[in-house]
Amino acid sequence: MEPTTTTFPPPLVRLPGSLEECRIPTLPSAAYYIADFISEEEEKLILEKVERAPKARWRQLTHRRLQTWPSDLVRNTLVDSSPLPEWLEQPVIPRLLSIPLSKTDADNIFACSPHGRPNHVLINEYPPNTGIMPHKDGGAYHPVVCTVSLGSSLCLNLHKSKEDGALDPEPVWRILQEPRSLLITTAELYTDYLHGIEPVAADVDLSGETIANWSLLRSPSTYRDGHHTRQTRTSLTYRDVLKVSKLGSKLGSVFKRP
Repeated sequence: MEPTTTTFPPPLVRLPGSLEECRIPTLPSAAYYIADFISEEEEKLILEKVERAPKARWRQLTHRRLQTWPSDLVRNTLVDSSPLPEWLEQPVIPRLLSIPLSKTDADNIFACSPHGRPNHVLINEYPPNTGIMPHKDGGAYHPVVCTVSLGSSLCLNLHKSKEDGALDPEPVWRILQEPRSLLITTAELYTDYLHGIEPVAADVDLSGETIANWSLLRSPSTYRDGHHTRQTRTSLTYRDVLKVSKLGSKLGSVFKRP
């Protein structure tokens, strides 16, 4: 049987000429925001694929659920080195790799990562009143995180630890992630700051003074009253796992169905 492929319509997207054009100016180091990274039709098709994934793919937590592709990590190592399914590959990864860092630097954001591209995707589903505690992603990944948001907007909070090591509960910055947007965080924001999502029904106090990427939003006027009621938001987080088990590749070929 021939493998099935996912066909996307011509995209209605607005990609920048370089990442430098969409750098979030109020954040340290390198963080980028592209409001229209995928089209509405692409968003719809990806959400359908997420929902139709086998039940065994879903891990149910207390208030939310998630999928991990191609597999969970074992001791910070990707054991299953199977390629990502096409619906997670297209159209996101080719677009990520097509955008140069700047007009003078033709490299893409993954040019210095071990595999030159993402090899792992975490899918998180956030219903209203659902969040995640501030945390760091740890040392399993190359320090580049690319997150595509689907379905609804919400605020990502960035936190800094106090001098005594305790978490400062007040976020240093807030980033509003719109549906179909791409957020890239790297370097210092990856290594030194924690990120989390507050478990609320609505994000409030939204303005150019409180939202770091306000000037890059698709439509800031949508939030002119400073309030956004959440709906279910699904995130696709693309990263390059540093260690990939060769044993996993060998086992995959041994148990591969003829």
